[in-house]
Amino acid sequence: MWLVTGATGHVGNVLVRRLLERGEKVRALILPGESCESIHGLDVEAVEGDVLNVDAVFESMRGVKGVFHLAGVISIMPGSNPLVHKVNVNGTKNIIRAALEHGKKLIYTSSIHAIQRVEDGIIDEKIPYDMNNPYGAYDRSKAEATLEVLNAAHSGLEAVVTCPTGVIGPYDFRGSMMGAVIHDAAKSKPTLYVDGAYDFVDVRDVADGLISAAENGKRGESYILSGQKISVRYMLETVREVTGRNFFQMKVPFDLAKFAAMFTPMYYQFANETPRFTPYSLEVLQSNSNISHAKATNELGYSPRSLYESIKDTVRWFLEKNK
Repeated sequence: MWLVTGATGHVGNVLVRRLLERGEKVRALILPGESCESIHGLDVEAVEGDVLNVDAVFESMRGVKGVFHLAGVISIMPGSNPLVHKVNVNGTKNIIRAALEHGKKLIYTSSIHAIQRVEDGIIDEKIPYDMNNPYGAYDRSKAEATLEVLNAAHSGLEAVVTCPTGVIGPYDFRGSMMGAVIHDAAKSKPTLYVDGAYDFVDVRDVADGLISAAENGKRGESYILSGQKISVRYMLETVREVTGRNFFQMKVPFDLAKFAAMFTPMYYQFANETPRFTPYSLEVLQSNSNISHAKATNELGYSPRSLYESIKDTVRWFLEKNK
């Protein structure tokens, strides 16, 4: 049996599905009060618990052969965020303590954003994690948590780190940032976009990469799980092609978008809406996204599918779910 934290999230619920397909038993650590829609009907042992509760973490790890740690708080808002640090760093420390005491393997899902930004060249595992990253609290928290995992690995913990890029794909029950863009385009809603591109990867390939990291990853090593660099325009045009429906699209000049993004965080806070358009998201779309998954391919057998297939499957999943 494997323990999965963050099992109801996008990557988490797909990982649970992949593990079950392989005949593995799964225990999911579920935050009290959290919606379990994404794993409803799956043969999973669901236990309530918070990664910040040391006793709950220790108890959840009894009788499992290892833990996939995905639980965390994502934020693209500017400024510090105590909850992001608390959950992402302190929660990970609790997982490490329990895994060490119980002698369990840990597969930690970090993020490409935990890695130091470089303006040009290829981004790979040789580039260090950056706890002083100026771009966001989330990036810094993931870097700090990752270094905690790697330090524990050097002290004897059987631990491997994975770093996915921008995840898209079906089973996006909560509507990730890019998932929401694909959903709205699939429903032919008017869409504003900024010229930019990033490396996106299918959630199913990330899940398979995590499983391969558990089986073949080397202790104390990191593996980037990237996909393909595509533009936002390409993504929208692919949605239009898949659905056969035209919808209004307008490219917003980057300088105008950058100016507007100075005010959007305040709007999201007052409107209590999920942020999409912030200085952080703009920075990501303009950043270096030449990201290599050569190490994961060579050592884990990782082989991501085409993003055309990913977008097509995502559109069909959203439309089927909304029938």
